[in-house]
Amino acid sequence: MRLILGLETSCDETAAALVTHDGDIRSNVVASQAVLHARFGGVVPEVASRRHLELVAPVIREALAEARASLDDVELVAVTRGPGLIGALLVGLSAAKALAWGRGLPLAAVDHLHGHVASLYLEPAPLEPPFLCLLATGGHTLLLDVRARSGYRSVGTTIDDAAGEAFDKGARLLGLGYPGGAALDRLAADGDPEAFDFPVARLDGLDFSFSGVKTALLYAVRALDAGELERRRADLAASYQRAIVRALVERTRAAAEQLGHERIAVVGGVAANSELRASLAEAVLAPLELCTDNAAMIASAARYLTPVAPPGFLELDAYAAA
Repeated sequence: MRLILGLETSCDETAAALVTHDGDIRSNVVASQAVLHARFGGVVPEVASRRHLELVAPVIREALAEARASLDDVELVAVTRGPGLIGALLVGLSAAKALAWGRGLPLAAVDHLHGHVASLYLEPAPLEPPFLCLLATGGHTLLLDVRARSGYRSVGTTIDDAAGEAFDKGARLLGLGYPGGAALDRLAADGDPEAFDFPVARLDGLDFSFSGVKTALLYAVRALDAGELERRRADLAASYQRAIVRALVERTRAAAEQLGHERIAVVGGVAANSELRASLAEAVLAPLELCTDNAAMIASAARYLTPVAPPGFLELDAYAAA
């Protein structure tokens, strides 16, 4: 076998995967820290970094076992270099450097956002550019003009909160805890999305803004007494989710029309949202298991990069911001 070993530690998932150069996923192991961070209401960077240190070796071993492979089968190591939490990134980057150096292998340093787009290039249904891609996660909301598998051009972004961040903050306002996006999605299924008229920001160009709808939810929650709030939580969730999804869908379709793209794709954790998936039914959506952070997407992106041979990769550093 000729395998790529991918590592991902940009936030609170410790992940390892083995992928062939043809894009066949042999294993994709993800160890989530969601329960660990739930009591804090969000990811604590130092806690995440220490947990990555504990998990990275066991996760790699599990990925190798699941793929029925050994390090002898690996000919390229791929790792997320950024953006993300700098301490968490350094754990994965250090582990990747150690493996590549010890085995005399080249190393591909992957941008996390490119990884999300490259999740679309994996088997069994790889997508061929060109297409317009909506990338929506807890930290980023981007519209990407994708013309080749090796990269993309950003044509729109958020000027404040990311869509995933807005979902999580909305869930916290409704008392749903952390992580909140999936919980809000489940609650919204029992509510009326027309019950509250939350604003959809319309900016010049193709950028997004979600701070206004978040503030509107805060005011709506404050205006209700405890009993009424409990009775109307599902309606609030459904209306809030509808406003965020409307903004995403309207901008995405406008960008596709402006750039002349006939195909739209959606990637990132927010791509798992049920209303978004229904509202962009014509889009190519990343498989649910590849929406959230994972290492298969990092290995996939590495196929389209020029790897760095030893010892050159020892100079590579992580970066926190895109």
